Amino acid sequence: MDRQIIAKRIRAIRREMTKKRISCLILTKPANVTYATGFFGDDSWAAIAKARTYLLTDSRYTEQARKECPQCPIVERTGSMADAVAKLAAKLKSVRTITVEKSVSLADFEALKKHVKTRLRSAADIIEKTRSLKHPAEVAAIKASASIAAKALRQTLGHIKPGMTEIELAGMLDFQIRKSAAANSFDTIVAFGPNASRPHHQPGRKKLKQKDTVLIDFGAKYKGYCSDITRCFVLGPMTALYRKVFDVVERAQAAAIKAISPGVKLTQVDAAAREVIRSSGLPVYGHGTGHGLGLEIHELPFLKADGKGKLKAGQVITIEPGIYIPGKLGVRIEDDVLVTETGSRILTRRCPHSPFLANSSR
Repeated sequence: MDRQIIAKRIRAIRREMTKKRISCLILTKPANVTYATGFFGDDSWAAIAKARTYLLTDSRYTEQARKECPQCPIVERTGSMADAVAKLAAKLKSVRTITVEKSVSLADFEALKKHVKTRLRSAADIIEKTRSLKHPAEVAAIKASASIAAKALRQTLGHIKPGMTEIELAGMLDFQIRKSAAANSFDTIVAFGPNASRPHHQPGRKKLKQKDTVLIDFGAKYKGYCSDITRCFVLGPMTALYRKVFDVVERAQAAAIKAISPGVKLTQVDAAAREVIRSSGLPVYGHGTGHGLGLEIHELPFLKADGKGKLKAGQVITIEPGIYIPGKLGVRIEDDVLVTETGSRILTRRCPHSPFLANSSR
């Protein structure tokens, strides 16, 4: 990862640390470690002090770490992570308090309390707030991951046919993503017919019928960055109810996207989508209207009815309203959107939108 980008991130993080009077911050969340160091390995922590950023890892990742984050001193541990933090803290003479991310597990925090002689406390969202504003290189990576996902979907749609199972279709799509040297950003959701009324349905052995509907929620992860897309299709003619629901969800999403602009309250974007559905007389969804995404599939900000804060230029968010009628159907349409200085730009525009499959009858 570009050293200048990492250096800029560290400066931004240190500004947040200064505001909260943090002299040494321990990062335990993998995405935050990657963000602050450029390291993509596992089972590693980072320590941001006043002058240096350290990567704490073990011999399995030392070679990788030296290649991915040459700007960081590498602390190669042989014992526990807590012991490694304690030894580093002892060397940082000016540090009187160690601050660890609040997301750390209770077991790890208790181990740190046992080993670290320096005063220990926790803090939340130090890195997450900084991460929510994307550098152009990050936006490019998200857009590339979205392009890979869209291509994978196009290559998969022609293979959808009666008799195949949900898990079979999910596997086909996952394979196409892998062929593009990417990974899945989360477990692919494929739901046939009434199963789509469950927003986080797990693909099973249900077979696709001639007049079924298909919901696919999927994403690719490329160079560490995620995309998140949902599309709905019909195999055969569209019923009057499904047509109405699909149209309302499309209009709800369009209303939310139109509302996106720097300085707009998160609740305003959420309300714009919900009002379209509410006025149609159809059931309003219970989940949020969207969320930030980047190194993680769910990041700040979160667009929901009780969301706090306003949109900022440089954030990348999803917009994903849905309508769910148990036992009948589910429709959700989701796109990834960049908040620009003047409004917004959809990063997933090239992903197939038509609900009609090529081999279906309208």
